[in-house]
Amino acid sequence: MPVNTLFTAKATRANAKRPALAKCLKALTAGDALAVWKLDRLGRSLRDLITLLDDLKGQGVAFQSLTEAIDTETPTGRAMWQMVGILAELERSLIQERTKAGRAAAVARGVRMGHKRLLSAQQVAHARKLTEQGEGPSNVAKSLMVSR
Repeated sequence: MPVNTLFTAKATRANAKRPALAKCLKALTAGDALAVWKLDRLGRSLRDLITLLDDLKGQGVAFQSLTEAIDTETPTGRAMWQMVGILAELERSLIQERTKAGRAAAVARGVRMGHKRLLSAQQVAHARKLTEQGEGPSNVAKSLMVSR
């Protein structure tokens, strides 16, 4: 692989596969440096970006973002990257808090959490009755037209 390799990617939807990025990441080895124009060109979300850059660090690959002036080979760049990591951790914590509060509010409103029930209350009562009468699980399931 040449010393300088340029990978270019066309604009894609947020959930589209990114073959140019995958090819670029596969080509990187320890001692290489990955430079991008902007951070948002590298990751679709902060979580994805953090994971990707942690993986690069683990592989011994340096990182530079030209627009944000982040260079993991300089003390200032490493400090900037640590700040990004701190903000990502804060974001994860805030999301967890909002999720927990949202679930609690939903439960307070009487919303049932979890998957949709497969059997109605009458079907459950019928299944119990059949079981009490000595029917086996397979026969009970067949009578309710569900899998065992």
